[in-house]
Amino acid sequence: MSIAVIDYGSGNLRSVEKAFEKLGFQAEITKDKAAIRGAKGVVLPGVGSFDAAIKELRAFGLETAIEEAIALGKPFLGICLGLQHLFETSEEGKEKGLGILKGKVKKFNFSDTPWSELSVPQMGWNRLLFRHRAPIFEGIEEGEMLYFAHSYYVVPEDEMAVATVTDYGIEYVSSVWKDNLFGIQFHPEKSGPMGLKIIENFGGLCK
Repeated sequence: MSIAVIDYGSGNLRSVEKAFEKLGFQAEITKDKAAIRGAKGVVLPGVGSFDAAIKELRAFGLETAIEEAIALGKPFLGICLGLQHLFETSEEGKEKGLGILKGKVKKFNFSDTPWSELSVPQMGWNRLLFRHRAPIFEGIEEGEMLYFAHSYYVVPEDEMAVATVTDYGIEYVSSVWKDNLFGIQFHPEKSGPMGLKIIENFGGLCK
């Protein structure tokens, strides 16, 4: 197996797998720890609530497999909720995150601000502004539009881990990068040609 797409009850598994396959990469949805260890790259997608999803992940015993994959230097990509799970805590629930990256997850709150008309969740297209250009963004121009669907955003302690920010009432972190670890808040599988380019770039790292 080239790329393992971790199965823990997330809703967008098949669309992520199909995006890799469309680009010629071998990908497989799996909850098998041995398969994850044997993969050349690992993807943690996610749709749903923080607590419910992290409980499912731990129920399947996948926390250790994720930690091992990252420690072994495998390219690792967290998408949307999969990005948020990499952090320590979330305002969405009471469960602890994986804590692979230091920081927390906060909810958009625009009440009593000039941006109170902004809807939560943010649903739709928004721009990426680069802080540190990660390898998965090779060929992506400043200001490209990607598709977002989320009510929460990550707040890393390490500013050097911030790859991009996005403006939605506030300037928030929309992707992170640390060594072989990548995390993106947007959905590349729903983001047209630019999203496929990011998936292709990640797939190219899984050799």
